[in-house]
Amino acid sequence: MPGIDECLLEAMALPGARGAALVDWSSGLALGTVGESPVGDHETTAAETAELARAAAEYESFAQPAAVALPAGAGPAGPPVEDLIVTTRTGYHVLRFVETSFDSSVFLHLWLDRAEGNLALARLRLRSLAEGLVLR
Repeated sequence: MPGIDECLLEAMALPGARGAALVDWSSGLALGTVGESPVGDHETTAAETAELARAAAEYESFAQPAAVALPAGAGPAGPPVEDLIVTTRTGYHVLRFVETSFDSSVFLHLWLDRAEGNLALARLRLRSLAEGLVLR
């Protein structure tokens, strides 16, 4: 199971990857970064993407609908949102929430070049990386 550095390096192996980070959305701090930042500063990017992630994770509009019944004894685990995608003229930003056994508030952020990146592949790979990530 990969740690933060290994996980981010694997994300950077995706076609078109320009930068990746693991971000705590409650504090806005980057726990790890690799590659470039869209604004030239990883901490600024982490703070800005954390605002977006926090809004999606906390707003009722994205919560589990009340009409959907969960299995007995199964409460909602982690944020109700799996991932967010922001599309710009030159790239894609994919934010994948990471579920852990403890109360965490982290997500993976991958910045892809639009001409070279494969959004579907990135989503699948980030899901796999998030599931296998070991936070220490």
